[in-house]
Amino acid sequence: MWADWVALFIRWFHVIAGIAWIGASFYFIWLDNNLRQPPQWKKDKGIKGDLWAVHGGGFYEVAKYEYGPEQIPKTLHWFKWEAYATWLSGMLLLIWMYYLGAEAYLIDPGVKAMEASTAISLGLGFIFGGLFIYEIACRSPLAKSAGLFAVFLVLFLSLSAWLATQWFSGRGAYIHVGALIGTIMAGNVFFTIIPSQRKLVQAVTDKEPIDPQWGAGAKLRSVHNNYLTLPIIFLMISNHYPMTYQHPQSWLVLVAIAAVSAWIRHFFNLRHIGIVRPSILITGAIGMLFIAIWVSKPQTTPVQTSVESAPTIPVNQDIMALMQKHCSNCHSETPSDDIFVVAPLGLKLDNWSQVIQWAPRIHHRVSVTKDMPFLNKTEMTEEERQKITDWYHEAIRK
Repeated sequence: MWADWVALFIRWFHVIAGIAWIGASFYFIWLDNNLRQPPQWKKDKGIKGDLWAVHGGGFYEVAKYEYGPEQIPKTLHWFKWEAYATWLSGMLLLIWMYYLGAEAYLIDPGVKAMEASTAISLGLGFIFGGLFIYEIACRSPLAKSAGLFAVFLVLFLSLSAWLATQWFSGRGAYIHVGALIGTIMAGNVFFTIIPSQRKLVQAVTDKEPIDPQWGAGAKLRSVHNNYLTLPIIFLMISNHYPMTYQHPQSWLVLVAIAAVSAWIRHFFNLRHIGIVRPSILITGAIGMLFIAIWVSKPQTTPVQTSVESAPTIPVNQDIMALMQKHCSNCHSETPSDDIFVVAPLGLKLDNWSQVIQWAPRIHHRVSVTKDMPFLNKTEMTEEERQKITDWYHEAIRK
């Protein structure tokens, strides 16, 4: 039970930090796009653009300097800890849920049978190797063309999504693509945006010229982060929607949703500078509708379970019978339940190999928290719950 509380608090903090980070990102993109030409007296003070707003019962005046104020103020607010806190809490949650629980959440023997240490190594290599490739691309001539770099980014994330689905479980693959994108976004802040701002502040303090590349580089990374926000929000909540990550072409589902959501984000970026193109929202909505129809289409080819995953723990017919009686109506390749048409959380209990894979989770939800079966629709008795507890302690934890 205590493990669930730890997961709750980490996830809670991660969501709060993420809201703060994404909110700040959205606000500053909006702010920068809504700055207008100031009156001459402000231009004489070195102000490049200004904006007036009303909020919380008062008026706010925001000004952006062409070079900088005559004197750097004593209190200068930096927006970086939102990004760092989101990334750190996200990595902690990844370790707690998917690395310490690799056998249940990260490894799917039907995809690739491997040891937990191997899966964790692949996961970390996937995240930080992807960050390295992205950084190399951003520092190459490719970054000089926004169009070419956008094509590269789509291809890079598509390949990453496909690769993740060849290594990990559906949930594990999606969460690792999310971790990769989150690491790229936090890396943009850590490696480029904040260092560029430090150089800017130091130059203004010393009354030295400003290198335009500092601002251009930071702005480029901010734009990347802006377009990645909606895809990463989807990936953060994707574990609640197994129809996406359990689809046979789950990597393509991920890419399609990410592309459409980034396209929708483009509407709001244009809207901030006074360009209104409803066609973007319309095509985005149509795109999401087509994705929903495609994903919801019944699959004729079932996912095969790898023969490499044959369990070493002998089959317990009593436990298997309990799974079929109380669990397989929902947790199956083809659920028969009247509510769940896709296995919740992607957890399937059609065979003994899958029962062994999910044994710790089965025990916890059936015998500890006792919130499964869902609403106890199949009327599992206390004696049956005790059977699962006894089997788990004797066969799994011996």
